[in-house]
Amino acid sequence: MKAHDGMYIDGEWRPAAGTDTIAVVNPADEQVIAHVPAGTADDVDAAVRAARGALPAWAATSPAERAARIAALRDVLVARKEEIAETVTAELGSPLKFSQAVHVGAPIAVAGSYAELAASYAFEEKVGNSTVHLEPVGVVGAITPWNYPLHQIVAKVAPALAAGCTIVLKPAEDTPLTAQLFAEAVHEAGLPAGVFNLVTGLGPVAGQALAGHEGVDLVSFTGSTAVGRQIGATAGAAVKRVALELGGKSANVILPSADLAKAVNVGVANVMSNSGQTCSAWTRMLVHDSQYDEAVALAMEAAAKYGERMGPVVNAKQQQRVRSYIEKGVAEGARLVAGGPEAPRTQGYFVSPTVFADVTPEMTIAQEEIFGPVLSILRYEDEADALRIANGTVYGLAGAVWAGEVTEAVAFARQLDTGQVDINGGRFNPLAPFGGYKQSGVGRELGSHGLSEYLQTKSLQF
Repeated sequence: MKAHDGMYIDGEWRPAAGTDTIAVVNPADEQVIAHVPAGTADDVDAAVRAARGALPAWAATSPAERAARIAALRDVLVARKEEIAETVTAELGSPLKFSQAVHVGAPIAVAGSYAELAASYAFEEKVGNSTVHLEPVGVVGAITPWNYPLHQIVAKVAPALAAGCTIVLKPAEDTPLTAQLFAEAVHEAGLPAGVFNLVTGLGPVAGQALAGHEGVDLVSFTGSTAVGRQIGATAGAAVKRVALELGGKSANVILPSADLAKAVNVGVANVMSNSGQTCSAWTRMLVHDSQYDEAVALAMEAAAKYGERMGPVVNAKQQQRVRSYIEKGVAEGARLVAGGPEAPRTQGYFVSPTVFADVTPEMTIAQEEIFGPVLSILRYEDEADALRIANGTVYGLAGAVWAGEVTEAVAFARQLDTGQVDINGGRFNPLAPFGGYKQSGVGRELGSHGLSEYLQTKSLQF
């Protein structure tokens, strides 16, 4: 697969400062499909300088012009959607249909939403004898993960562009080809040189250099809570703003009045989607004592359907991580009712769709983010017990509540310490704010709340 051997900086592809490269591996067959440059602090510095140079002119453009540029970028993504989907499938292992619908379809929708929002957002308001201006925060250092490579890029770059910021992107080293295609789309859409810049590389090198660069005004990071803490500490030392979208251990609470079969089937599908590599996945299913055995049987049946339909996890390290969690679940006394730690195929980084029953809240698999196709089913005695279990982790990213009446589900959902809750299978809304409570992060992405992360406030008194 063709890859650029340089960095996209100041509107052109430039040779990397160093000679080291990163191998891109197809996780379905373990074959190297490309190499990309491993960026250094010098590459990051050049990209940040380009972004700073482009900032005054881009910040001065009208919201209408920025909206038109984002719309043009969206149109290029639409025109190249098949190529992008095939690339995501090659470097992430996602089944092609899922890549087309979710990995490419969702970010196109998000890009379109920011094209509209940039044109309609109130960047100024009157407050008494003051005029309040909302201005771009400046240069954004965006560090994105591999699990939804295009979506996470668009969810950061589109609102930053709408706000009038310039950007340096450091994508995950496992999925850099999608980021290179995005850079090509930016170029084709005609964004001015330096407004968007791309540096591929390793997190401890290029990512750390970007987070700590004095020319970066805000760091937007999506990834693990452990790395998020490091980035927060680095940015905090420079009193630099951060937006952190981190880990999750979301609860899927099925109240006794719910349609049990639907709730269980949708819940299993949610966990197995993208091979379990979703930070907001409902990895803890909470079921009332009276329905527990039936729910376990339904989950076993549902999980069996995913064996041949699910792609691999992203790499060998992730495969071993997920398998070690499965082994720990067994060792701590959980009952394995589907899947297990054994690799289902001899080639590729595959993990069996796995379901645990008899999971108790203190078990490791009920507390820590596994990031693989592993579901834990827990029982509860009453709603107070369910709420205690649901809120009983350090995370608070997402969740779900099911009940016979929407009002009953909403009443329970309001008590959850989490940033987003789906009621009776509510569908994804690209305009709704996404982000977490507690150790699931700081700030919000998507919609107007996502745009506000990239703005700063100035008030003028008359």
